[in-house]
Amino acid sequence: MACNIILRYCLDDPFDIFFYFLEPDGFLAKKEVKEFPFDHLMKLLQVTHSPEGMETLKYFLFDICGVAAGWKMEDVLDEELKVIKNTVTPDDHVEGKGESYGTFEKDLHLPVTCVDASEQFLSKLKGVTEPEKKRKIIGSEFISIFDAFAHDLEQKVGKKPAYLVQGTLYPDVIESCPPPGSGRTHSHTIKSHHNVGGLPKDMKLKLIEPLKLLFKDEVRQLGKIMGVPQAFLKRHPFPGPGLAVRVPGDVTLENRLDILRKADEIFIQAIRDAGIYDSIWQAFAVFMPVLTVGVQGDQRTHSYAITLRAVTSQDGMTADWYYFDHKFLSGLSTRICNEVPGVNRVLLDITSKPPSTIEWE
Repeated sequence: MACNIILRYCLDDPFDIFFYFLEPDGFLAKKEVKEFPFDHLMKLLQVTHSPEGMETLKYFLFDICGVAAGWKMEDVLDEELKVIKNTVTPDDHVEGKGESYGTFEKDLHLPVTCVDASEQFLSKLKGVTEPEKKRKIIGSEFISIFDAFAHDLEQKVGKKPAYLVQGTLYPDVIESCPPPGSGRTHSHTIKSHHNVGGLPKDMKLKLIEPLKLLFKDEVRQLGKIMGVPQAFLKRHPFPGPGLAVRVPGDVTLENRLDILRKADEIFIQAIRDAGIYDSIWQAFAVFMPVLTVGVQGDQRTHSYAITLRAVTSQDGMTADWYYFDHKFLSGLSTRICNEVPGVNRVLLDITSKPPSTIEWE
């Protein structure tokens, strides 16, 4: 098959040339074009952040490759239902996890058993500061807790759960390991998501991951087709490792988690009250393990700082920071410093993804 060359002009700047040279092995390479005084190589097309990114991608797929746009989300639902029905029998027990228990019971009519394993997680995380090690510990304990619960359930009902259902998304897979089926061993692991790269190799439960090839915006489309409540669909993503990745360093020291919870609650409620929750892809507070000098009530303080992070995105693969009104930020900073003991400074993260990831660890 011959190599394809795609030249596209940016509408806003005629000198900004999109230049691609697609080799047979799928890699992009630079090729000299003597007709132009310079050329521009786009190594990575970021659909929502590159000028004319979506138009360029459509041009490549539909005009150059001749791909038909016949795919729709209803097909994904039908296909995944068939896979699950062919895998899980009516007699099989299935385990899973979720952060919104009320929605599972009230709206989705699924029985939920809450297990508090906070002490088990924190005891394993004590003294651990390296982000990848923290994620792998959480992934391992995550499965260990499910295995123990499966054993207890077997004693009660006489049958042990065979499957673990996870809401793994495609970004989790991409960031945790090389692309599936690529055969590559040199791809960089951005972070080991607890439900992918953090899982132990000897786990006993079989995985069911019907969403692992979908992005978050596609999952929301799927949920809408299935009649999932809007409040549940629009809920901001929450990291599987929980607040452990929002406290750089040792999460068990002092009362760091309590400080973070209070600051985060004020932040999220403030954006709800301002009517901007649905305009933001994800918002959260980060505990900064740095003591700073301040003055509160005419007294010197030596307290911690909180960083606020809010981003807009379409699929979570790229993101830009949300532009807050200055008056909103001023009031929010005052509230957090006044209402959260141990905090005397509030910072705002104004970094896009890339170069940063959305979560701090």
